[in-house]
Parts: sequence; structure tokens; C-alpha cells
Amino acid sequence: MSPWIELGAAAFCAGFVDAVMGGGGMVQLPALLALYPTLPPALLLGTNKLASSVGTTGAALQYARVSAPRWTTVAPVVIAAFLASLLGAYAVSRVPADPLRKALPFLLLALLLYTAVSDLGLVHEPRYGRHKEAAVGSGGAAVVGFYDGFFGPGAGTFYKLIFVRALGFDFLNAATPAKLANVASNLAAIAIFAANGLILWKVGAGMAAANFLGGQLGSRIALRYGNRLIRWAFVAVVGALVARTFRDAYLL
Repeated sequence: MSPWIELGAAAFCAGFVDAVMGGGGMVQLPALLALYPTLPPALLLGTNKLASSVGTTGAALQYARVSAPRWTTVAPVVIAAFLASLLGAYAVSRVPADPLRKALPFLLLALLLYTAVSDLGLVHEPRYGRHKEAAVGSGGAAVVGFYDGFFGPGAGTFYKLIFVRALGFDFLNAATPAKLANVASNLAAIAIFAANGLILWKVGAGMAAANFLGGQLGSRIALRYGNRLIRWAFVAVVGALVARTFRDAYLL
């Protein structure tokens, strides 16, 4: 099978998964690593970010047509995510990531158990007024944005968690602001990768098209079937993240 077909299929599936809940990088990045085993990992990370940012943007616009976000909250959240991701990308070469790598699977496991036994994300009951909502959202986005630039796995899921857990949104209303924040931190990372020549532009462009199509399908299905589908997709994605991050931290 042609590598282009394999990468396109992986990018389409990644876009679909990411649009429903996040975590598409778990599909797309391993495909790149498997098909280009001799290339530097940083080059493939940059290419992955380029492709996923296009699909995430398309999905965010699809959600925004149905559940318009409060832009006074979204704007500072996006700015905080972008700036913090730049800082995280800068810090990654100066601060060891190993402690975070080893703690992450246990944090994700706690999140998984909490979600599985609660009604998290099924009811839309915003907790704060406009200004406090923007402040809390921005603070959370700064933490996740730094993490995305510094390390990265599951950042899209963490962004959604900010709006669902900290701000009281349901999954559908959390989708647009969470994805726009994810786009912002991806763009910051892309700027760093591009400045260092660490993107395969032709490969990334092809994967971006497939990722976009997968994101469009995934967002339409999520909008059709609603919060319960997204909640169980959340549980599945976080479960997969627990397995992957535990393997990366302790078995490799």
C-alpha cells in the first residue's frame, strides 16, 4: 500500500477521533513514526501538528455554527493557550520532562475514574459570570498550553476538561472553545517547528486535507448524537491515553 494512502487513512481517522473528543494524535503520530522510522522525531512532530491544526480548526467552526461560544471568554483563553505553548516549547529543551511523563498516566487514570462514575459534561450549567469565566478559563488554558508546547499527549482532551469540569459546560458547548484553544497552542508549536525547519510541508498538507475531512464527519456525528456519545468517547480516549502514557513512561 502506498505510504500516502496509509497516512491519509490515519489522518482521516485522527481527524474523526479528535473532532468527537480529542486525542487524534494517538492515531496520526504513530503512523508517521512507523512510515518514516529514520527521520528525526521532531520533524514528524512538526508535521503532525500542521495536519492536526487544520482538522481541529474545521471541527471548531462546525461546532460554532450550532453552539456559539461566548467570545469574551474564548478570546483570552486562545491568547493564553498560544503564549503558554510558546513558553512550553521554549522550556522543553531546558527542563527535564521525565517527572511529568511518569506522573501523567496516574493523573489521567484519576480523571478517567471520576468521569466514569459522575454525570460530568451531560448538563450545561455555567458556574461563573462573564469576567470570572474568562479568568478561570484563561488560567486553565495557560497550564494546558504550556503542557502542549512542552510535552503534548492529550492536550485537546485537557482543554475540554477545563470547560466541562472547571466552568460547568456540557460537552457540546465545551467543544468550540476547547478546540480553538487547541488550535492556538498548535499554531504556537508550528511556529517553533517551522522556524527550525522541522515540518515536512508536502506530507503535512496532504495529511491536513484528510484530517479536515475526518474532522468534518466526526463533528457532524457528535452534533447529531449529543453529549452522551461524546462522554463515552471521552472515557475511551482517556482510557487509551492512560495505556499509552503508562507504556511510554514505564515500558519503553
